[in-house]
Amino acid sequence: MRLFVLSLVSLSLMVGQAIAELRIDITRGQVEPMPVAVTDFSGSSERDSFTGANMSAVITADLARSGLFKPIDRKAFIQTAESLNVQPRFADWRALNAQALVQGRTELLPDGSLRVEFRLWDVFASQQMIGQAYTTEPGNWRRVAHIIADAIYERITGESGYFDTRIVYISETGPLNARIKRLAIMDQDGENHQFLSDGQALVLTPRFSPTAQEITYLSYFRNVPRVYIFNIDTGRREILGDFPGMTFAPRFSPDGNQVIMSLAQDGNTEIYTMDLRSRLVRRLTDHPAIDTSPSYSPDGAFVTFNSDRGGAQQLYVMNADGGNVKRISFGEGRYATPVWSPRGDLIAFTKFSKGVFYIGVMRPDGSGERLLTQSYLVEGPTWAPNGRVLMFYRQKRSKSDGSGGQVELVSIDLTGYNERIVTTPLQGSDPAWSPLIP
Repeated sequence: MRLFVLSLVSLSLMVGQAIAELRIDITRGQVEPMPVAVTDFSGSSERDSFTGANMSAVITADLARSGLFKPIDRKAFIQTAESLNVQPRFADWRALNAQALVQGRTELLPDGSLRVEFRLWDVFASQQMIGQAYTTEPGNWRRVAHIIADAIYERITGESGYFDTRIVYISETGPLNARIKRLAIMDQDGENHQFLSDGQALVLTPRFSPTAQEITYLSYFRNVPRVYIFNIDTGRREILGDFPGMTFAPRFSPDGNQVIMSLAQDGNTEIYTMDLRSRLVRRLTDHPAIDTSPSYSPDGAFVTFNSDRGGAQQLYVMNADGGNVKRISFGEGRYATPVWSPRGDLIAFTKFSKGVFYIGVMRPDGSGERLLTQSYLVEGPTWAPNGRVLMFYRQKRSKSDGSGGQVELVSIDLTGYNERIVTTPLQGSDPAWSPLIP
C-alpha cells in the first residue's frame, strides 16, 4: 500500500504546569477500560463524510475489541465533528467523562487520492497527544483506519499496536468424519475474508513469514504430505518438497530464509530445517522420542519444541543448531505446541491435565507458568505481533453420531482477561497471526 504520512502540530495551547501523561498500564492484571470518544471523521462532501464515518467505526471497534478502551456512545456527544476542526471544547468532553478524544477529517483530493488526518487529545490536560495525516488510494481507507487505531493504542499504552494485521486459519465445515478444510485469510477484525484453497486437499498448520507476504502450510496431496509456500499478493504456490512418512508444523525462521518442521522417517520423528535458497535439509534433533512443534525465538538463536523424551510430552529449548537441549516444563500434565512470543519474553503452549485443556504461558527458562484459559479442547496458540494478545481455537464436545465438535477462533489478553470469540464465516481452527502489514 502506498502511504504518505505527515505529522500534525497541535492546535491547542499547552497547559503551563506539569500534568500526568494519559497512559494505560497494560502490564498489570485486569485494567479498567479507558473512556474514549471517537467522533465521526468530517468531510467536505457527502462522500468524504461517508468514508470518514466508516473509518471512525473501524477505529472504535478496534479499540473496543482490545478491552483497554471503552468508546462513549456517539449519541451523547455535545460538540459536533465539524466544530472540532476549529478547536475541541474540552469542558464538553469532560462532562462525558472522556479521557481521550479522537477526531479526524477525510478528503478526496483532485488527483484521486484520499487524504486522512486525525488527532488524539488528552481531554483533562487539554492538549494534543498525537496528530498525523495520511495520503493513499481511496480503496485503502480500512487499512488507514487500522493504522490510526494502532497509533492511538501505542501512544496511550506505550506498546506497539496489532490492528493492521491479518489472520490465516483453517476454515472447517461438515461432520467430524468428513471434514472439509480450506485455507483462509482475513483481516484481524474478520473483514476482507478470502479462501485460499478449494477444500479438495487437506490443509493444516498455516504460518506467516516475517514479511507477512507468504504463508507456509502442510497439505496432503493423494495422501502424501507436502509443505507449500503461498504468496498472498501474487497467489503463487510453491512446493518445498514431498516428504515420505509424515510432516508436521512447518514454520519460518525469523529472517524468513529457513523453514523448520518435524519429519517422521523410519518410525522416528525429528526436527529439521530447510534452507529456502538452497533447499538443503538439515536435522537438528537426534533422539528416539517424538520431537515436534518447533518454534524459533525472535532473534533466531534458540528453538522451543515439545518431546516425550522424558516419558511424558514436555517443552524443551535448544540452540538453533540443535545443541544444548534443556527441558523447561515440569508441571503436572502434558505440554505441547510451544510458540515463542515476538517479544522473546514468553513461550505460549497448550497443556492437558486431568481431562482439561489449557492455554498458558511461561518464561523461556520455564519459570512463571500461568494458565490463561481452559476448556474441553483448546489448542494452537498464536501471538499478536506486539506479544500482548493470543489467539487460539476451541472445540466443543462431539456427539456419538459424529455431529457437534464445532471449532471456533478465540482471542485473549496476555493477562487472562478479555476473552473474545473471533467471528468467521464458517468454523475455524489453527490460526496464525501475521506481523504488522508492511
